[in-house]
Amino acid sequence: MSAKKKPSTIPAAKLALYEKLIATDPSIERKGATIPYTSTNGKMFTYLSPTGDLRLRLPDDERATFMKKYRAKLAVAYGIVQKDFVAVPPAMLARTALLKPYLAISRAYAERLGMKKGAKR
Repeated sequence: MSAKKKPSTIPAAKLALYEKLIATDPSIERKGATIPYTSTNGKMFTYLSPTGDLRLRLPDDERATFMKKYRAKLAVAYGIVQKDFVAVPPAMLARTALLKPYLAISRAYAERLGMKKGAKR
């Protein structure tokens, strides 16, 4: 038997805001049907949680600064703390211009992490 795919639970408005952010860099491709995400070299650098909250992968220094400045916390998925990802405060998702530099930082960090084993080039 094949498993049925669950439909996305992400609110359409949040998905639209995520797509608007990703569109600020035409070289970034949004992937994922149920859980939208971006990746480079097989390393995810942004994604929307099942509730539509943005998660950004940031390097240590940027992550600490971001968390302090915006009172953000580390992302948690399925009960596991994702030490490289910050949970972006929900109201910030609508602030595309504010998030755009962090999108670039996130991508650059993922590129520095190297190629994931088995990732397509």
